[in-house]
Amino acid sequence: MLKILFFRSIASGILAIVLCAPLHLYARSIDIYCNGNVQADTNQLLQRIAASAPGDFIRIHGVCNVNQTVVLFSDRTYEGDSRTGTVIRQADNANLPALVASDSWANDSSTTGSPVRIAHMTLDGNKASNMDTHALVIRSWLTVIEDMEIRNAPGDGIRLTNKTKSGVNLTNTSVNGRISNIFVTGCAGVGIHVVDSGNSLTDWDLLDSWIASPGQSGIYLENAAGWKIVGNHIYGVRQHAIYANRCYGTTIADNYIEDFGRDGGEGNTWYGVACTVQGDVGSVIRENKVFNGSSQPATGIFRFIGIPQVNYGTGVINVIGNVIRGRNTTADNTALYFRGGSNPLRVMSSGNQVFSAGTPMTVSDNATLVNGI
Repeated sequence: MLKILFFRSIASGILAIVLCAPLHLYARSIDIYCNGNVQADTNQLLQRIAASAPGDFIRIHGVCNVNQTVVLFSDRTYEGDSRTGTVIRQADNANLPALVASDSWANDSSTTGSPVRIAHMTLDGNKASNMDTHALVIRSWLTVIEDMEIRNAPGDGIRLTNKTKSGVNLTNTSVNGRISNIFVTGCAGVGIHVVDSGNSLTDWDLLDSWIASPGQSGIYLENAAGWKIVGNHIYGVRQHAIYANRCYGTTIADNYIEDFGRDGGEGNTWYGVACTVQGDVGSVIRENKVFNGSSQPATGIFRFIGIPQVNYGTGVINVIGNVIRGRNTTADNTALYFRGGSNPLRVMSSGNQVFSAGTPMTVSDNATLVNGI
């Protein structure tokens, strides 16, 4: 709708009429209703989102079947009715690289996308009829992902990455995000996966979520610097439950790990919680509950909580107040495993209870236990 403005010149007495296009002075609420028709749902989602403006609140309703990646434009909120009321599902044989993804990933930008928030919906990767699709790919800083179910992804459930779809690396950072109250189930890849070949995806929070039956690891971070991984429940894990590389001011706390390493295999090593350590600042692994019961294979190397190596300098970490209970089988089980490798490691290990987990503690290769003050 055009706005009509009237002006009168005092000198001439002439009335002027000016037609003005409206300005979006306030954020709008945009409603998108899906009906299960692949082409109609795909077109409506892509077109309505593309026509939105920064600050808009985009509400998605119903079951949306899509055969193109749904791109999240920056500086917007995307919200469904509930996990059951709003579902974005990959159509059969679409084989998308991502079901839903940040604009900076989709547009091959060398810089991070601006913040987005996505909440109150389900993303269904439909892995029975597709291959290699990651359900949610995020390359946007200060982003919030909350109250969602991510299911049946042919690839990773949630992937945070410093690369675009064509492999363009970030030249800046994509930091300070928050993932909370998420249920990731039945993905073929990693439940929550941080892919960071640089040093871009630091200082996120991963809180109070559930990861069930991933095809690979539950949580795998190529860069865990500044991360808080707190209050998560992980089960049905084929490889590592939590594996955090480059721990630097990292907190891994109060997680409940039912099992890990279901793939087993002679010579394979699997961790309940693992942290490779940077040499600048300290990190903390505390009050986790790490178990491995009847699902543990008879072959393989199982380390319930471990520091596999220090990457440079002197590593400093506290491992305190954890509860570990395993199954003392013929497999190689070590409850607490500390190794500096070629670099020194200082560990304060205190208040940990270990029961029926094979070797209670192994300290090797430049690792030293220190007392607290």
